[in-house]
Amino acid sequence: MYDVIIIGAGAAGMMAAGTAAQNGKKVLVIEKMEKAGRKIRITGKGRCNLTNARPPEEFAEQVRTNADFFATAFAEFNNRATIRFFERRGLKLDFERGDRVFPRSGKAWDVANTLEEWCRDNGVEFWFHTRVTGLMTLGGKIFGVRYMNRRGFERKEEAARVIVATGGVSYPATGSTGDGYTFASEAGHDIEPLRPSLTPLVSLHPQLRELHKLLLRNIRATLFIDGEAVREEFGEIGFSERGIEGAVALRMSRDAVDGRRVKLSLDLKPALTVEILQERIRREIAEMSEEEFFAELLRKLLPKPLVMPVCKELDIQSKTYVKKIGDKEIDRLIALLKGFVLPISDYAPFEYAVVTAGGVRCDEVNRYTMESLKVKGLYFAGEVLDLDANTGGYNLQIAFSTGRLAGQLKQ
Repeated sequence: MYDVIIIGAGAAGMMAAGTAAQNGKKVLVIEKMEKAGRKIRITGKGRCNLTNARPPEEFAEQVRTNADFFATAFAEFNNRATIRFFERRGLKLDFERGDRVFPRSGKAWDVANTLEEWCRDNGVEFWFHTRVTGLMTLGGKIFGVRYMNRRGFERKEEAARVIVATGGVSYPATGSTGDGYTFASEAGHDIEPLRPSLTPLVSLHPQLRELHKLLLRNIRATLFIDGEAVREEFGEIGFSERGIEGAVALRMSRDAVDGRRVKLSLDLKPALTVEILQERIRREIAEMSEEEFFAELLRKLLPKPLVMPVCKELDIQSKTYVKKIGDKEIDRLIALLKGFVLPISDYAPFEYAVVTAGGVRCDEVNRYTMESLKVKGLYFAGEVLDLDANTGGYNLQIAFSTGRLAGQLKQ
């Protein structure tokens, strides 16, 4: 009989498993996919931004929900502890812009493999291709799980402790299909409504297709919900077949998802005032020949993929002679450069979301142990909880911190 069964071999699950095993517990990890750490292996575009090195006291600012609840787990195992954990196990790390931490190899697989090897070295047993179908409880206590084995037969495995670390519903191809919410609900827990977080934004702007694969750096974006500016970000915005991406859009998606009438306003020239822009545009026009077109003026101000969309937005023909551009057109151009508006009609589905917002209510979980306040011996860790944060390594840190605390099996 195992001391603890952990459902899910992701970041939180493996951190919990290795911690429990290090403390002398007999540990079983049950994973329905064919290998451990499926989501880790693709995160960060295959590079895995495993945490953020900013000062720990600033970390809470990046946690979007239930930051006070998370603070306890973070105090036990913070970002510096995560960095030490991987470095002591031979994984060399690099620190990049925005204090993001990556494996020096540039391979997310190395992070997943480091965790799995640590677990195995401490005696953790893994069952792959095995799907847990339910929790076994009696009299307000957990006593094991029901599972479907590889041959399709339902079996039972007993344990006095069970940790649910099944992840959310983002990237379902990696095995995150929301099983943990079902288990929690059946055990009497309330689930905060689930929404995609850190997901591309979808716009029906008619020129959006022409911006495919464009990456805009150093722009200022303002998110408006129901006519009110609710969030401003500075950084990168990208465009793909999935929608509006880049760090700025992903960070804003958490707010946009909750909104009604939503629009994104891009300041394409945040370093320049209206007066400086007027001066520059007039100077550019003065230096151009009479045979040059409006599109050529725009090319001096903007990346090529933006030229035609801006022409269409202003309703000015691209082959209008630049000398015919007067003060009215210049003012309209400047207004557009300082506020290119993209109406947001939707957000990309969970398949493209980095994390899930919502989940098991944190006020029904003991913040000092991660144990359920409803079922003795039942613990939660990682994305299954109603915890999510900004992009930049913060969400994996949530997984590591809560997994570490759950794996201590405190009561």
